[in-house]
Amino acid sequence: MTRNRTSTATTTGVNAWRNWAGNVTARPARVVSPASAEELAGALRRAAEDGLKVKAVGTGHSFTATAATDGVLVRPELLTGIREIDRAAGTVTVAAGTPLKRLNTALAREGLSLTNMGDIMEQTVAGATSTGTHGTGRESASIAAQIRALEIVTADGSLLRCSARENAEVFAVARIGLGALGVVTAITFAVEPVFLLTAREEPMAFDRVTAEFDQHVAENEHFEFYWFPHTGNCNTKRNNRSAGPAAPLGRVSGWFDDEFLSNDLFRVTCSLGRAVPATIPAIAKLSSRALSARVYTDLPYKVFTSPRRVRFVEMEYALPREAVVGALREVRAMVERSPLRVSFPVEVRTAPADDIALSTASGRESAYIAVHLYRGTPYRSYFTAVERIMTAHGGRPHWGKIHTRDAEYLSGVYPRFGEFTAVRDRLDPDRLFGNDYLRRVLGD
Repeated sequence: MTRNRTSTATTTGVNAWRNWAGNVTARPARVVSPASAEELAGALRRAAEDGLKVKAVGTGHSFTATAATDGVLVRPELLTGIREIDRAAGTVTVAAGTPLKRLNTALAREGLSLTNMGDIMEQTVAGATSTGTHGTGRESASIAAQIRALEIVTADGSLLRCSARENAEVFAVARIGLGALGVVTAITFAVEPVFLLTAREEPMAFDRVTAEFDQHVAENEHFEFYWFPHTGNCNTKRNNRSAGPAAPLGRVSGWFDDEFLSNDLFRVTCSLGRAVPATIPAIAKLSSRALSARVYTDLPYKVFTSPRRVRFVEMEYALPREAVVGALREVRAMVERSPLRVSFPVEVRTAPADDIALSTASGRESAYIAVHLYRGTPYRSYFTAVERIMTAHGGRPHWGKIHTRDAEYLSGVYPRFGEFTAVRDRLDPDRLFGNDYLRRVLGD
């Protein structure tokens, strides 16, 4: 696998940085791109000597300031590539800066695959796992839940390896570490022989999909749906393993749906809606009818992920699965009685319980409600109203997406919150990896 020297985040000026959505900016004192754990350790020691904080950043797809710093910004573009494939153990070890897209294509060439994925694959493996990126699944959990070992350079420059058998107390919390415990340099994932997925995408009425939600989750390995605000319309997607043969989307039909309708035309309608909000309900009714039913069978990463070229801001909350339908109905009622005009669909996904301390699915079967708005659209009123509904149900905000919760709230919805902060106190007592976002969500 070749080294990646590009990023979807943006560097402007000498050291200025902003994230993919453009809602977070930072101007670090210096930027480093270490090519090894040893070079990284040296950069951390120099930062500590100079009294500078350190944050690592991937491709900038987080909507929060989890990676922002005015100290030393670590760019991982030289820490890329597959280190080892262990077919007997069913694992792959990969350098932390490797984009998921490159990992997936490399694994497919080797006849291997991750079990589950989120819906984009532009992020680095460390960035995606550190913030809890997830897809949807009845039994298969987030990308972080597929981690079998981690390599981290800690605040004192030590290289720490952890797994269920080695430094297990660190492994229990570090799979979703928020960049608070050190800089991840390598990750070992569980993999399996490559398989095929059949995707069935179908429009469905809001009332039907919410009434049948538990049935759809039970009957499908991966189920998700999108509700179009200001309408009673949804689009559903059911992904299940297939014996084949492969039947991928045709080049023309795939381009028309995924590029023209979902990106090019959608960008135009979002721009119109931002300029003239009164047009949004009518546009939503047309948009929700534009995508027709389709069925295709392909490699997992080609089914799980889609191109996302229309830039937006996002908030997402994980709820106890039994609460999600009621909460979504509350969101719909709130939008209908408010003057809000919402141009982006609302996304609903599921995840099984896992054993990671700060996973949004930690210890409980979960479902997710994600709300989005086109970049540049005022979002606070909408997100605040949705967040009020989510927190009333004990919701856990996605660590990489916009929210206003603090350590006091989060310690109440994460039973193992103290376990994480105790490991942090041990590994980074002087908060070399701290910033304002971590101070808010984890406390001092």
